[in-house]
Amino acid sequence: MEINKKIEKAKKGDQIAFTFLLDHYWNEVYGFMLKRTENETDAEDITIETFSKAFDKISTYNSEFQFNTWLIAIAKNVHIDLLRKKRSNLFVEITEEQDRQAQNIADTTPSAEDELITEQNLSRLLQFIKELKPHYQEVIQLRYFQELSYQEIATKIDEPISNVKIKLLRAKKLLAEIIQQKR
Repeated sequence: MEINKKIEKAKKGDQIAFTFLLDHYWNEVYGFMLKRTENETDAEDITIETFSKAFDKISTYNSEFQFNTWLIAIAKNVHIDLLRKKRSNLFVEITEEQDRQAQNIADTTPSAEDELITEQNLSRLLQFIKELKPHYQEVIQLRYFQELSYQEIATKIDEPISNVKIKLLRAKKLLAEIIQQKR
């Protein structure tokens, strides 16, 4: 069967096979998560994270099970993690009076030192980005410095939007690894 061949190629790191699997299963995973979350943004974020995790762990995939079942199981876990994170991010309500008092205390204007630190951090970040492969540098540049949408990036680099999302996710993961190593 063609799917099993693609999975085997993906296990060996074949990028074309990854893209095929992403395109083949995207709508199924996204549709499932959209029904669960009733939120397009969350469904899309969960689907992107699902494929990223699946591709990172594809060597652990057991072919006794359907590939889409494995993807849906990953998606469910990603969704549960998202719900936990949202629950832990609940904040405490404050009164207007407390807010005014806090604003009187905190001066949010950056000092000269703050601006210098920000500039140095940006310079270091740009150095780390230069360590990425050129196609990852490009999507990071387009998304975060030129602030293009996924669709605009897809049009500019002439690739499907799903590829753009996965490239950005991989680029961010690689960038985080580079930063972690340099600390």
